[in-house]
Amino acid sequence: MANPLRTFASLYSTTLLTVLAGGLLTTYLGLRLSVMHVPQLWIGGMMSAYYVGLVAGSKIGHRLIAQVGHIRAFVASAGIVAASALGHALVDELAVWILLRLIVGMGMMCQYMVLESWLNEQAESSQRGTVFASYMIVSYFGLILGQGAISLYPELGLEPLLLIAICFALCIVPISLTRRIHPAPLVPAPLKIAHYWRQAPQALTTIAIGSMIVGSFYGLAPAYASNLGLPPEKVATYMTATILAGLLAQWPMGKLSDIMSRSRLIRINCVLLGILALAIALTPYHPKLSLVMTFLFGILGFTFYPLATALANSRVEQSERVGLSATILLTFGLGASIGPLIASTLMQWLGNSMLYGFMSACTLILFLRLRYVHSQQKAETNVTQDYIMATGDLVSSPLAAALDPRVDVESVQEQMTPTPSDDEEDLGADALEDNDTDSEQQLTFEFDVNPEPTFIEAETNNLEESDLDAVKTA
Repeated sequence: MANPLRTFASLYSTTLLTVLAGGLLTTYLGLRLSVMHVPQLWIGGMMSAYYVGLVAGSKIGHRLIAQVGHIRAFVASAGIVAASALGHALVDELAVWILLRLIVGMGMMCQYMVLESWLNEQAESSQRGTVFASYMIVSYFGLILGQGAISLYPELGLEPLLLIAICFALCIVPISLTRRIHPAPLVPAPLKIAHYWRQAPQALTTIAIGSMIVGSFYGLAPAYASNLGLPPEKVATYMTATILAGLLAQWPMGKLSDIMSRSRLIRINCVLLGILALAIALTPYHPKLSLVMTFLFGILGFTFYPLATALANSRVEQSERVGLSATILLTFGLGASIGPLIASTLMQWLGNSMLYGFMSACTLILFLRLRYVHSQQKAETNVTQDYIMATGDLVSSPLAAALDPRVDVESVQEQMTPTPSDDEEDLGADALEDNDTDSEQQLTFEFDVNPEPTFIEAETNNLEESDLDAVKTA
């Protein structure tokens, strides 16, 4: 059996350079605007434009890939993104910068769609989990390198933009020279947003509000740290500590989510994050204490998305997973674009600390909403193998599975449908949780991959509807 790291080395190398450049550009712009003493509202608007571009790019990207193919679409997108990044050095007009940021978001979404659809199609079933877990780890590593690279240029001159353009240019090389077979064009999967909101209201509410928190952090935390008087290298350390914590928390949180009720775990996470964010907002800056607190913030804030995704996948049938994934990530993109706008407005009106004050308020609203929805749902199905490792940022193509014309619905459903023998073996392992008695069943945890936007399969063993009814009756 071939080593996935060697088999997909070209795609992983491209991913590393792409994410590195994207993370560096986000931090650079946040710091640069702060040094320019730009109003916080402009900073938030610029960061929101990136997420709007990601959402819009999912529609544009799938048409581009369908017309010209994966490699040509990637090369064209990388060229546009590199030119847009360099455009910040030519024009100082903020309105133009927002437009450039929007273009970067659309271009990077197309790049993510190419990479993940390629990996999804050519990863062997026996190695799918390893392939995409490796992809997410490479993405995290790229984010961390991007944050660290800013410390090399404390003057925030043109050098970071040149490095960003170099990375976007070099990311074309591995994928252009790869000898992997070009993926074949497929057809789009349907998208029914209202249906999934009715099926998984707790999960999608968590994603909507949690994405506002994550989007606000990525977009405004560099400016927040800079306003505290930190030099660029300290800001890079601050961001790196948070992202690293998010990476380290993924696996333990996944194990924990298989032991206890995910909805309860989300509520506990919500309370702890709210208290922590409020403490950060009220506590004067201290070098070591702030690093510890932002590390804890990364653990709690960057695990909302995978926990909610796991919960959502436990509420739908196997055949609905692709459309659910698109709905989840569309919700994420919209929330992440709204959050920075609100947070930056509050920071401009009430002070720098309102970044974390806003996050704390978000957790309060989320907790109240979850309690209300939870009171309407008396039972929750606890399922395994559906926790999805995530970076917190849209470092993947959120709408690729539902909107990319290269997704074959019939083949997706065939891949996701368990065999009869698997159903018989796993029937005894599934547990129906009664929230009134708070009974819990310890289950196993395993990464797997779904041919969906992030193309990490959330493969679960659900009870058939008739079996659920029989269990409830018993």
